[in-house]
Amino acid sequence: MLIGRVRYDSRTFPVFYDKEENMVFEIYADIKSILGSFGKDIPISSQGIDLESVEILVPVKPTKIVAVGKNYLGHIKEMDSEIPTEPVIFLKPSSCIIAHGSNVIYPNVSNRIEYEGELALVIKKKMRNVQAKDIEINPEEYFGYTSFLDMTARDFQRTDIVWTRAKGFDTFGPFGPWINIDPLPASLTIKTFLNGVIKQDSNINKMVFSSFEILEFISFIMTLEVGDIVPTGTPDGVGQVKISDIINLQIENLSPLEVTITEK
Repeated sequence: MLIGRVRYDSRTFPVFYDKEENMVFEIYADIKSILGSFGKDIPISSQGIDLESVEILVPVKPTKIVAVGKNYLGHIKEMDSEIPTEPVIFLKPSSCIIAHGSNVIYPNVSNRIEYEGELALVIKKKMRNVQAKDIEINPEEYFGYTSFLDMTARDFQRTDIVWTRAKGFDTFGPFGPWINIDPLPASLTIKTFLNGVIKQDSNINKMVFSSFEILEFISFIMTLEVGDIVPTGTPDGVGQVKISDIINLQIENLSPLEVTITEK
């Protein structure tokens, strides 16, 4: 089931997206309540709205974005790095998030901006010191999933001790357009296109650390709140972007996430 948020007729509200009909249906609850409490019993309007008539917004507003680096062997190799013995995590500010169809602003202080297409987990219940084995039993109770573009100023990532500046520019966190609240399959294709040309083509089953292991690791460090986002790393094929480029991320069971690179 795909849920998100839209603006229509001067109102902003949560919706269920029907891919077959290409329509959205208003949900009579807020997104965090849906993630945290309602589960499958979601009160939905019977009156659909054509998708082309609405403005798609970010599906949820997180308190934090806890991202994972070096989680695909191919990407580790292309970055000439070592395989980590535990998840490598970093924070992106919530101010970086933008919706599907928005513009990524190319900061004029950087000489090399790159895309990283990723599967992201969206937290459904407050998590603190939760073990991977417990999450694996009932994953749908703990998280949904969405598409996330971890935009990166690669020149700063290579020179800075920490990655905050490289990862934290405004607009450097496009995600959505929807959250899938069904259980995450063990296998999902993940593909990133740059101007229509495929650049990343992999599967989430190639991650070094599973979603369950990642959430255990993070929850033993910090509390994950409902609506927080956990991008799980990018496969190989990352690359540089320039002004006017269009990035399209396609993850199986989700609708494409697309953004354009602009100067301002």
